[in-house]
Amino acid sequence: MRRRLAWAPRGYASGMVSIGYSLACETFGPRELVRQAKLAEQAGFERLWISDHYHPWLDEQGESPFVWSVIGALSRETSLPITTAVTCPLIRTHPAVVAQASATAAVQCDGGFTLGLGTGEALNEHITGDRWPPPQVRADMLAEAVDIIRALHRGEELTHHGTHYTVEHARLYTRPSEPVPINIAAFSPRSARMAGTKGDGFCTVVPNADLVREYREAGGDGPAQAGMKVCWDDSEAKAVETAHRLWASDLLPGSLPSTLPRPRDFAQATEVITEDMVRQRYACGSDPQRHLDKLGEYIDAGFDEVYVQQIGAEQEQFFETYAEDILPRIPLD
Repeated sequence: MRRRLAWAPRGYASGMVSIGYSLACETFGPRELVRQAKLAEQAGFERLWISDHYHPWLDEQGESPFVWSVIGALSRETSLPITTAVTCPLIRTHPAVVAQASATAAVQCDGGFTLGLGTGEALNEHITGDRWPPPQVRADMLAEAVDIIRALHRGEELTHHGTHYTVEHARLYTRPSEPVPINIAAFSPRSARMAGTKGDGFCTVVPNADLVREYREAGGDGPAQAGMKVCWDDSEAKAVETAHRLWASDLLPGSLPSTLPRPRDFAQATEVITEDMVRQRYACGSDPQRHLDKLGEYIDAGFDEVYVQQIGAEQEQFFETYAEDILPRIPLD
């Protein structure tokens, strides 16, 4: 069955979907991330996502390099467009600094950079000792931060005394020729609507058609991006064990992922996540159809860009399988 998008956002041919690769800063160091990006480009992936964290979710994941340094290295080694998924401009990093970092990244990537923004998690933002605000305050902070970043990307000299942020006589001197596109992360109808009104695109990690609809109905005409994790391995049982060990945190419900402050808190919380739950969530093992079926959930939901992340060490085998058996079959099932 041919899977077709309900409509085509700007810059996309009707009915097409773009498959990218998601680089996990939580589980790999900077040199390995650059190596994976090169493998992704060689395999036929069309774009890159990269996470922006101070801590990994779990100590077991073991890494968390500074994303802007990694993006600089990526810009030298790959021609694929890059999106942060996602940067939080609320507490740990002031929006004026995020504006400078993202403008420089866009210059390094020759315009092929998109700034993904979200309201973040206490896991990364609590480190400065500031209070972790409730969800609605974080949403208000994000909206104000977006306005600051856009003004600086336009080249304005900005003085701003707002509800949450102060900026004094700031101006960016290194900027791309066009303002950096800003995508906004959405996990609820309210945040999807905010992405539609304030963002150039939106991103999430669930195959939720309702979020796409809310984004479109709010006026969003940019790409709808989604990330998904898989664990390729010759042994399905080993793949499930690896995915459970490294990414059970993705299955935590409700507000827990945004409020727990330490990796060991996530480790305690994930004790209730079973391997059967992980098996249902992720495509595990080497059966290409299992991977295609999971991709199909996101394509059928109306996403324009889907980013796949391989969990664990079997990177070469993953990229070989996707290059030969999976990517050529999209959008065919």
